[in-house]
Amino acid sequence: APGPPAPGPPAPGPPTAGSSASGPLASGAPAPGLSASGPPTAGSSAPGSSAPGSSTDVVAQVRRIAAQHWQGEFFLYIGRHVGLPVALEGALKLKEISYIATDAYAAGEMKHGPIALLDESTPVVCIATDSPVLDKVASNIQEVRARGAHVIAVVSEGNAQIVEHADAAIPIPAIDWMLQPILAVIPLQLLAYEIARRRGLDVDQPRNLAKTVTVE
Repeated sequence: APGPPAPGPPAPGPPTAGSSASGPLASGAPAPGLSASGPPTAGSSAPGSSAPGSSTDVVAQVRRIAAQHWQGEFFLYIGRHVGLPVALEGALKLKEISYIATDAYAAGEMKHGPIALLDESTPVVCIATDSPVLDKVASNIQEVRARGAHVIAVVSEGNAQIVEHADAAIPIPAIDWMLQPILAVIPLQLLAYEIARRRGLDVDQPRNLAKTVTVE
C-alpha cells in the first residue's frame, strides 16, 4: 500500500522582525502617490530653500537695511503699547555700539516733538507687530511717510497691511501678541550690530561703557 504523502512546503506565516516583505514594495519602490522620501512633514520646505520669514531671510533683510542706512546720523524708533519697550531697546543698542544719535518715542506722542526732526534722510524704525493698537501704528507710519522719512517696520509675518506702507519690513513669527516683543527685539539688536560693523567699530568693547557700576 502506498505510504503517507510527503509533507508539502509550510504555509507562509507573518514576517518576522527585520525580514523583508514580498510584493510591489519589496524593492523599496514608493507607494503610489508618495515620494521616495515619504510625505512632507509640517513646515518642511524644499532642499536649499528657506521658508518665508525664516531666520535666514531675516538676517539677509537686516543686512540689506544696514547697507542702506549705516551712514545715517539719526534714527527715530517708535512703538505703541508693548511695542514701546522694544523701540527703547532698539534705540539703546544702536547708540551704544554705533554711536549714532537715536530717539525712542511713544508713537502716539510723535507729533509733540520728534516729528520735527524727520526729513528725507531719516530712518524711522516702527514696531508694528500684531496688537490691539496696530491700526493706530499704521496711521503713525503714514504720517512718517508723508514727511519723506524711510520706514523700517518690524512686522508679524503675513501682515500685508503694514508691509504695504513700509520701505522695508522685517518679519517675525506670528505668535501671541503679548509675546512678540521678545522676538521683535532680536532683529533690532542685529541691525545695531551690522551697522556698527559697517562703520568699522568694535562691537565687543564700545567706548565709555561699563558693565558694572562701582562709583555712583
